Amino acid sequence: MAINAALSKPLTLSPELQAVVGAGPMPRTEVVKQLWVYIKEHNLQNPSNKRNILADDKLKAIFGKGEVTMFEMAKLISPHVK
Repeated sequence: MAINAALSKPLTLSPELQAVVGAGPMPRTEVVKQLWVYIKEHNLQNPSNKRNILADDKLKAIFGKGEVTMFEMAKLISPHVK
């Protein structure tokens, strides 16, 4: 199975995103993977609904609000990758 070239293309990350996932450039797939590492390390999943992420200050700078669903997350990081 071929990897989608668009998903594996290294992207430039905003300073806000780099503060969470590390220095770029990195592919979108790796950005999402590193976001989940950060979320789990900092225990930011809503205990009553694990599909929701409770944003700390660093994530609020990316998401623009205090709680997002895991489905919203992918859309909200788009402005932070080029």
